Amino acid sequence: MRILFLGPLRDLAGEQEREVPAPLDWRGLLAAVGPEIAEHLDDSRVHVACGGKVLADKTRLDARDGDEVALLPPVSGG
Repeated sequence: MRILFLGPLRDLAGEQEREVPAPLDWRGLLAAVGPEIAEHLDDSRVHVACGGKVLADKTRLDARDGDEVALLPPVSGG
């Protein structure tokens, strides 16, 4: 399965995506992305999408083989 890093999270990760083994829950996601990005994921403005759907509660992540998990940083602009 793939984790997609978007916006500034991509810059922090140093890559656009990362392949990780399934299944993946919230703790597994935090471990897979490393401490620097995990710290950002604790921000309530950062959302997580799984299978193309934004999760209402990102800590309930339950990604399976073939899923794509996208890390969505806050959007700014005017």
